[in-house]
Parts: sequence; C-alpha cells; structure tokens
Amino acid sequence: MPHSPYEDVRVSGHLIDSGIMSEIMDDIVALDGEFETLSFEVGKTNQDASTALLRIRGRDEAHIDQILGVIGQLGAEPLDVEDVRTEPATCDGVFPEGFYATTNLETAIRAGGRWIAVSGPEMDLGIVVRGEDAHTVAMADVRAGERVVVGHAGVRVRPIERPRDKQEFEFMNSEVSSEKPKAVVIRDVARMLERVRTRGQSIILVVGPAVVHTGAAEHLARLVGMGYVSVLFGGNAVAVHDIESALYGTSLGVSMSAGMPAVGGHEHHLRAINTIRGCGGIRQAVERGVLTEGLMHTLVTTGTPYVLAGSIRDDGPLPDVITDVLEAQRAMRAYCQGAGACIMLSTMLHSIATGNMLPARVTTICVDINPAVVTKLADRGSFQTIGIVTDVGLFLKMLADELDRGRNGTGV
Repeated sequence: MPHSPYEDVRVSGHLIDSGIMSEIMDDIVALDGEFETLSFEVGKTNQDASTALLRIRGRDEAHIDQILGVIGQLGAEPLDVEDVRTEPATCDGVFPEGFYATTNLETAIRAGGRWIAVSGPEMDLGIVVRGEDAHTVAMADVRAGERVVVGHAGVRVRPIERPRDKQEFEFMNSEVSSEKPKAVVIRDVARMLERVRTRGQSIILVVGPAVVHTGAAEHLARLVGMGYVSVLFGGNAVAVHDIESALYGTSLGVSMSAGMPAVGGHEHHLRAINTIRGCGGIRQAVERGVLTEGLMHTLVTTGTPYVLAGSIRDDGPLPDVITDVLEAQRAMRAYCQGAGACIMLSTMLHSIATGNMLPARVTTICVDINPAVVTKLADRGSFQTIGIVTDVGLFLKMLADELDRGRNGTGV
C-alpha cells in the first residue's frame, strides 16, 4: 500500500513480556493492514516500560479506523489526538448509530483537550458524557437526549498486562487443564482470596445447582462463615435445591445420604418452593424457624447478600428470585465494579453473564468439570478468566480446608 492513508500511533507498557506488541502486529496483519515501526525504545530493566511508535496503513480512512478500533483496545493511541465525538440518543433504550462499544478495560475519553476517566468499565455498553463526567451505560438504560460517544476518536484504553509480582505472575499463568496438581492450584486460590480480603475488596461467588448436587453446599457455607463470600450470584435452582436438601434431605429428589432417588422425591423441590412462598421468602423462613440449615440459611444468618436471577425454566419461583432480566442485571452490576475477585462454580450462563459485567482487573476463576465452559468465557471477552477443570465438590472442600488452616495458623 505505497500511497495508502496512514495513522501514527504510540503504545507504551511492558510490550515484550506481556505479548502486547506481537498481538498488535498480528491484529494489524489479520485486518489486512500494514505497519511500519518508526521507533522502539525498550525498557532497560524488566521493571521499565517500553515505548513504540508505529505507522499504520490501510486502504482508506474507514479501514484505518477499523484497525485503530481493534488495536486501541491494546493501548495503541494515535499521535494526533482528537476530542471524543458524541451524538444524542434519539429515544430511550437506543444508542445513536456508530456508538462506541466498550470493553472491560480501564477507559478514558478526551474532552475539551483533557482526558476524563470513564467510570464503570464493563464490556458491551456505551459511554455517556455529561459535562466533565463520563460513565458507561447499558443500552436499555440510555435516555433520549443523553450524549453518547460515537466512533473511536478520543477514546483511550489501558490493557491488562502480565503481573509483575512473582506470586501473582505464577497464579495468573494458570491454564485450563485437568492435569495440573489441584492442591497447588487451590493453595494459590486461597492465598489470592486472602490478599483480596486484606485489601478490603469484595469477593463474588457465582454458583450453580451442581454445588448442591455434589454435596458441596456445606463447604461453600463454610466459606461464607469465614467471610470469603461478599455476595452470591445464582439462579432459582441453586437456592431451591439447597432448601430442598435442608427440608427433605434430597436434591432433585435424590437422597443426599444414600445417593439414590427417594420415594416421592420428585415432588420435593416443588414442596420446598411452596413452603418458602408460604413464609414470604427465604429470610422470613429463617426467621420463623422453618429453614434451619443449609447454604441459604447461612447467607441469611451472616447477613451476606445474594442475587437470584430468574430463568424461563424456573419452577415457582422462590419469592427472592428477580424475574425481570434487566432488573437482575442491574442488581448484579451494582456489586461487580468494586470486586477484587470472582469465583464461578459450575454454572455456564450465570458465569457468562457475570463475566460480561466484570472489569478486566478483577481476578476471575471458573471452576467446571467441562473445559468448554471456561473456553467459552474467554472467547466472549472475559480473557482474565483462569480455568480450573475439576469437580466443584472437591474444589470447594479443598479450598475451605485450606482457608481454614490459614485462619488457624496451620497453613503452608
């Protein structure tokens, strides 16, 4: 493309050991563009940042804008910086054409010649600008007349680089594998949770009904009791089967002690739902002495919040379940921005939903017996997800034991 238009960009950071530089080059070529390295100043030590200037060539301005939109998510910034462009939303719940679709990375916009941090980094949203304030907004929540960022000009993101700390470095390099020694990986998870709690950040657990079916609810309740669960996300099923287990000793009609279907057990989950509905909710059932044990009982008695998001498959549902999907998203979103860690336990749909809401800085761990679940999370943009392929019951028991040892001063 000898006479094609071009744009010069700068990218800074730990470009080599984080792989950012090679990823930028690969993306340019994959998009049928060309690059020329104008300068590359490599940091003198592994703690120093590097800086590169690249000239990006494309077929036309639209092609260059497409390339800049992709490599901009890796921190590449045009040298000729423009102010951000905005257009008003013409009606409630509709972004203007060409709106900027956000990532979960730290983002800033340039307005009036200065950079403004965008609050609430989350993928697949828009950016609303009001004076010197810029914040993300869901499509359903944008209102007519609000100024929404369009295009990529004047938008800057900061990619997540490989951690410099050795302990964090080793842990974040975990891969999706069923062959890693589980004791070592779980010990790393425990130490990470301890650091997150020490920093005063919250810990989200996203929980599927398999936690109850495998008999692991008691170990999750131990984590709640030890203060390692700030909020629990789940659906109707995990709460129903935990309550069924507490009231009838079964989960989906299968005896928790014998592992065999109980006589008439197929009705137990409906009878459990009916009992809680008769009390007015889970908390009321605990207060009245109807629900005296189990995970949901522990959440109520410890004052640990939970968000139960409904599904088209739900029986009942329980009174605590939020059946409006947009309201459920808003309830979950309120907890995501302040999180330091999130552990997802055998629930693909709730895990993907939560992953979409989490900033990239949140250490995210997905535990599932099926490696495809973890892969799907990463493919959808939650690239910070660390996968642990194992039985969720085994994982929770070992994690609770490890944290218990650490609390009693007997850990490694």
